[in-house]
Amino acid sequence: MRILPLGLAVVLLGASAPLAHAQSSGGAGATQASASAVVEGLVTKDPGSEPVKKALIELIAENQSIGGDYTAVTSAAGAFRIEGIVPGRYRLIAERTGFVEMEKHQPRSAGRLLTLTAGQELKDVAIRLQPTAAVDGRVTDEDGDAMANAQVAVLRRTFASGHSHWEQVGAEQTNDLGEYRIAGLPAGQYYISVTPPPDFKSLIEAASNVPAVGPKEQVGEHQCPPHTNCGAGESVITSYITTYYPGVRDHTQAAAVQLREGEDFPANFSLTPSPSVTIRGSIGRVPPGASAAVMLRAAEFNSTLNGAEVHNDGSFEIRDVSPGAYTLLATVTGAAPRALLARQTIEVGQEDTTEIHLVPQPGSEIRGRLQWENKSPATKSDFSQFFLALRPTDGDEAVADAFALGEGYSNPAHVAADGSFEWNNVPPGRYFVVLAADGGASPDWFLKSVVAGGREISESGLNVNGGTIVLDTIASSDGGVVNGMVSNHKGEPVINATVVLIPEEHFRSRSDRYKTTVTDQSGSFVLHGIPPGSYTFFAWESVDGEQYYNPEFLKSFEGRGKALRIAEGERANIQFEAIPDDQR
Repeated sequence: MRILPLGLAVVLLGASAPLAHAQSSGGAGATQASASAVVEGLVTKDPGSEPVKKALIELIAENQSIGGDYTAVTSAAGAFRIEGIVPGRYRLIAERTGFVEMEKHQPRSAGRLLTLTAGQELKDVAIRLQPTAAVDGRVTDEDGDAMANAQVAVLRRTFASGHSHWEQVGAEQTNDLGEYRIAGLPAGQYYISVTPPPDFKSLIEAASNVPAVGPKEQVGEHQCPPHTNCGAGESVITSYITTYYPGVRDHTQAAAVQLREGEDFPANFSLTPSPSVTIRGSIGRVPPGASAAVMLRAAEFNSTLNGAEVHNDGSFEIRDVSPGAYTLLATVTGAAPRALLARQTIEVGQEDTTEIHLVPQPGSEIRGRLQWENKSPATKSDFSQFFLALRPTDGDEAVADAFALGEGYSNPAHVAADGSFEWNNVPPGRYFVVLAADGGASPDWFLKSVVAGGREISESGLNVNGGTIVLDTIASSDGGVVNGMVSNHKGEPVINATVVLIPEEHFRSRSDRYKTTVTDQSGSFVLHGIPPGSYTFFAWESVDGEQYYNPEFLKSFEGRGKALRIAEGERANIQFEAIPDDQR
């Protein structure tokens, strides 16, 4: 639940439809009331038409400097009414524990867009809430004994920064009986994984430079299992590793689970020890008295999976690793003004990975100043409303973990009152600089120029490899604007259509170059702050997630979009027929 500014919302609870409104009584108050808007509607259960009571209705202003936020709670009949609304554009969101808002069989976590004018009374707003699903079950070992503190995760496929990822949408640890339950899941397709509890014994032994031995390890004295690299007479260490439903260790063989609304899907796991794949290596440049750490991050899962202490000689060992692509992150702290950082991508197969050598380097200091363009002093936005963020050009968000282990890093960087900004301890890599703002800033701003060492790097990216980097950045308030109407084949307006402005090919891996919105209650839309360039406009009646980031998804609609060339400060208007659901 959002915390709203005092005085912006008044919630009245009663036998009739609850409402949120601004109080007024005659005179100037009556004039103010006549200039405000009203929204009322009904929340029902999907499927069927049963009313949903006690649902929280939130009306969130797109521009916080103009409009406020309003709330209401539905009555026993599922009705709500909000009065005293300042005209403007709002997001209408309905929330109720155990439900999710649906629109054309797709979850609408961001709600719907409403454009409200002075004196307008928008009635009969119909909101459908669908019961969420849950996954539950039990995790045991090979003997059928409960495995407590195992991490069970529900995942889904998504596409971001030009790459396919597995995104975690829910997770729980098993209790002392090995049981778990993950609720609040919209109907859809998911994958389920279970990761065994941390092997604390091996961490203690690793810190003491003693060969690690895992829990319930199996040692084979005479024969090596297939796909292992042990020699004659050597023992084979086996342990529990991450397992995917319905019981496979390779995530590429995981089976998708289709959850239906309100369903409780049972997923039990029985973990058995298997030959353990180990990553071994060393870290160079670890000064006496320094503290070093190594983390392993799965490329596809965008999450940290394992870690290791570093021995006195700089060596490290990470056990129980499943096959796949990973990023190794190393940090050395406590011996220099800045942390030393290193990262390396590796591919893990069926055999141990050895001879990895990481050489951490000092993180960089990046500082600069943001300047305005095309704005008089009287109309400039406050610098404090803006932020600058670094985004890796390769889409590898693993650097976020390296940042977190560093000292004095904050991403995004807040722009100070004088326009200055800085990042400290930035790991080596190539980054884009992205402009963001809070809800009170004009939506037409965009980052026009980023200069480092006298060279424009806003499109090519910033190469970071130690030292101090000074940036000169310019923001322009003359971003392009595209507005218009989306209709169906009958010429009728399409409400809640997904509108996307796709950048030209070499920007497709940058999510910040896409512009997205949904149509309001009249089928209208507006996109602000568009940098100059070539784009392709699409509108779908509905889209599952953010598939438009996926090039393969876009290929199936080749020739269905509208090419647009947007100049700085241009205002374009477009009428477009939405791609219907049956053609997605």
